[in-house]
Amino acid sequence: MSVRILVQKFGGTSVASPERRAQVAAKVSEAISQGFMPVVVVSAIGRAGDPYATDTLIKLASNIYSEMPKREMDMLMSCGEIISGTVLASTLQSAGIDAVLMTGGQAGIITNDHFGNARIIRVEPEKIFQRLNQGQVVVVSGFQGMTEDGQVTTLGRGGSDTSAAAIGVALNAEAIDIYTDVEGIMTADPRIVEDAKILDVVTYNDICHLAHQGAKVIHPRAVEIAMQKNIPMRIKCTFTDAPGTLVTNIQPDVVAGADAIGDRIITGIAHTPNLTQIRVNIADQENKTQTAKKIFKGMALADINVDFISVQSESILYTVRDEVANKAVSILKNLGFEPECLASCAKIALVGGGIADVPGVMASVVEALSEQGIAILQSADSHTTIWVLVRKEHMAAAVQALHRKLQLG
Repeated sequence: MSVRILVQKFGGTSVASPERRAQVAAKVSEAISQGFMPVVVVSAIGRAGDPYATDTLIKLASNIYSEMPKREMDMLMSCGEIISGTVLASTLQSAGIDAVLMTGGQAGIITNDHFGNARIIRVEPEKIFQRLNQGQVVVVSGFQGMTEDGQVTTLGRGGSDTSAAAIGVALNAEAIDIYTDVEGIMTADPRIVEDAKILDVVTYNDICHLAHQGAKVIHPRAVEIAMQKNIPMRIKCTFTDAPGTLVTNIQPDVVAGADAIGDRIITGIAHTPNLTQIRVNIADQENKTQTAKKIFKGMALADINVDFISVQSESILYTVRDEVANKAVSILKNLGFEPECLASCAKIALVGGGIADVPGVMASVVEALSEQGIAILQSADSHTTIWVLVRKEHMAAAVQALHRKLQLG
């Protein structure tokens, strides 16, 4: 029996109360009425502070022993999505929908053994297909999988999005719907920019870049997985009937009623606060290549992520998160360097497929920020992205100024 499959992923806020779970059940019922067999992926209920949220479970164990092994921590963290899935399956059953719950491992998500941030090796979807062919809606606990030898793993932050995308690809779903508490992907954070606009359509490439640069609506790993089979993703709101944002490889100008890609130089603006800029003087170093290697190997061995790297003849510039800056400085001093640091910075990223073909975009960026008296501490660009580093206190004003100058509203 052939079935039309739709993957629906619901975030923690979507399942946080009986009223909201009833709205989720309505979305599932609507999909069934349209001829789909839904596979529903759920996150843990609520957010930090709520009883079954992932951060609450982490705190429960960390308060007892701060060095809890990652294997045992994964077993604990996976409970949040199992509880959420059980509650939602019960909600669907009470609404007359035949539903069955599967853990990530039972659903066939096989991962490596990198506990806490496991990578999916493959998905074995046979058990999901069996249930779908019996007419059941399959609810899957997101954010988790299982190793080849049966160990429980979690997929890292945003892991439920990743679960949904991997399952969608394995089942060859018609679409993957990511339900959140916002109505779609916007040109900027609406908490900063009042006239931020919901985008009808974005390409996989653009949303991947936005997500990597700080936009939090969807995890970039999920987009990268869906892109493998060109399965459309839709970012929608659980609590409204708004159409949301379609993520696809189809150019927006061929989708009726959508923004024309030819006129859209910049798709959106993302930002990442709480960064420290580190500058290392290498003017007196004879072998600058080996010096750079020494610096970045030191960061890697300490598991410190570096970003916004600029290697110049006189100095090396890069950023780290504020909370690891002291550790990074200590390592550099042990290596014989005297780094300069500027804490509380923010990276702003302008993303758009049209950047490469339009001259003068960087000039507009510089003009917009200089008009507001905002200093650019560092900048870089690629074919699809322009980055600038500013002081964190200027972040909101910078995003607003760029949004106005580039006419994204």
